Amino acid sequence: MIGDKLIIKREHANAAGQIADILLPRIKNSQKKFIISIAGESGAGKSEIAYSLYENLEYTGIKSVILQQDDYFVYPPKTNAEMRKKNINHVGTSEVHLDLIDQNLQDIVSGKKQLSKPLVLYDEDRITTETIPLAEVSVVIVDGTYTTLLNNVDCHVFIDRNYLDTRKSRKKRGRELQDTYLEKILRIEHAIISKHKKKSDILVNRDYSVEVNSNK
Repeated sequence: MIGDKLIIKREHANAAGQIADILLPRIKNSQKKFIISIAGESGAGKSEIAYSLYENLEYTGIKSVILQQDDYFVYPPKTNAEMRKKNINHVGTSEVHLDLIDQNLQDIVSGKKQLSKPLVLYDEDRITTETIPLAEVSVVIVDGTYTTLLNNVDCHVFIDRNYLDTRKSRKKRGRELQDTYLEKILRIEHAIISKHKKKSDILVNRDYSVEVNSNK
């Protein structure tokens, strides 16, 4: 998404480094492009950890690309916010073309040399398209709230920080008005997303320590 604001901190980089340490052997032994999802609630640090992981992999000589769930929303961000105000039941997985993300991931795994995908222009409240070259890419990182639900993924990462833990980081990001209505939306999202933790392969804890999910 063009116009997103990332505030990358040491804890994001440290978490990404731990994820890379766990996954590098699998990535190097993979016979196909390796797909990683990074999920969690709003402000949990999904995009920051995704970008830090991208940089970590680049440092080791592994080319990767990031797909953002935000680009796959049915409506652009400001319009989507208005839809939520009209009907709060609009909040949920139906806001996102998860099927299109899965199809794009399947296209990548099947060996396509380039990918045409949606691209959100945040400030313009508009969705356009972009083409991403894939020939040299070995890893695809897809980040977003509901990405644990995607099928064509080799490793699901879940950031276990809820909307109360993320309040400070959401304020710094400044993408939404931090009011009681937003808190209501975040509670709805929390009720959905918290169930996804058990589906994850790797957990990023509240303190950004990383562990393999032994309960899966």
